[in-house]
Amino acid sequence: MLNKFLIVFIVTLILFIGGASMAKNNDWDKTFPKSNNADVKKVSFKNRYGITLVGDLYTPKNKSSEKMAAIAVAGPFGAVKEQASGLYAQTMAERGFITLAFDPSYTGESSGEPRNVSSPEINTEDFSAAVDFLSNQKDVNPDKIGIIGICGFGGFGLNAAAIDTRIKGTVTVTMYDMTRVTANGYFDSMDEKARYELKESLNKQRTEDFKNGTYAKAPGLPEKLTGDEPQFVKDYYGYYKTERGFHERSINSNGNWNTTASLSLINMPILAYSNEIKNAVLMIHGEKAHSRYFSEDAFKKLKGDNKELLIIEDANHVDLYDNLEKIPFDKIENFFTTYLKEGK
Repeated sequence: MLNKFLIVFIVTLILFIGGASMAKNNDWDKTFPKSNNADVKKVSFKNRYGITLVGDLYTPKNKSSEKMAAIAVAGPFGAVKEQASGLYAQTMAERGFITLAFDPSYTGESSGEPRNVSSPEINTEDFSAAVDFLSNQKDVNPDKIGIIGICGFGGFGLNAAAIDTRIKGTVTVTMYDMTRVTANGYFDSMDEKARYELKESLNKQRTEDFKNGTYAKAPGLPEKLTGDEPQFVKDYYGYYKTERGFHERSINSNGNWNTTASLSLINMPILAYSNEIKNAVLMIHGEKAHSRYFSEDAFKKLKGDNKELLIIEDANHVDLYDNLEKIPFDKIENFFTTYLKEGK
């Protein structure tokens, strides 16, 4: 039986990972309306681990004849490209960029076995693989590529920017440092003793998984709310489990991470070299988000006058997934215009 530390960890893991969306009609499987000002086509490409990533490539309807700036988008953690990342990608395509929303390794339509596994190394690599792909598109200027990472993929995106100098501008939105929260709990509340007990439980589960030839599933969000849940749980439910954000391929809407997926996150912290990022970074977080401290702490490590932390008044964590009244798209457009199109 899973001990209490593992149960607490799994519940918190499920609560912050991104959701997905319900198909609105037979031709459009996204959570957001289709734009008349952008075209989209499905594409695929491999990362350097041989995993095939599947994405949606958005281009402006009135695309420039010259090579254009491009942006790769991923997240939230556990989400699919038909949700928040697709909304961001389509919106930025409307604003004059070629964009790519992709499913990370082991999730959505991307390949990788076993399913529903996370990895700080591979999920960081996924961003660089997206840069590989965009750099080789005939309409893209390979010297003008940026990324947007949402929720857990905000952390992986920032980690990618620390190693991949081709990324000329990075935007993180409602960021989670997945390795920090997995190893330490929320607000670093997990001590060494509790973490050891968690590792004991996870490794015991590994033995059982090997014996059974399957992977035990971590619990997901409840199918119904009791009303006694914390507000941030209700917020997640309102996105992941309703028509607003449900998608059949979403891990948290309609599936489960495997229980032992967290082991690598505990043991391999990201952002060790984020202080060495020389290219521009814009970090965006909600004023009322329980996760706000991840962005604030990560921002303290960044150096240079091309870094900015923007706190959105009265916004919670999931508001920045899809609330068009709260997402600062004008600010994001100006950032990428400055550091990609104008090349400052």
